[in-house]
Amino acid sequence: MGQVKALTLALLVVLAGCQMATKGSFCAIETPIRLSAPAVAALSDAEVKTILTHNRTGQKLCGWRP
Repeated sequence: MGQVKALTLALLVVLAGCQMATKGSFCAIETPIRLSAPAVAALSDAEVKTILTHNRTGQKLCGWRP
């Protein structure tokens, strides 16, 4: 049980470090997701929804063009 707690703590420390490393606004750290037609055809509905949400957020906040 002690190893599980140590691993969990180590994971939380790593994740906290990653969180601190990504300072800045959405527009400073993100870019549009652009895929080829065959790649889009292979996506699930949930993946399409996630990508559309990401790109629409970029359009609103950052002025990305379709």
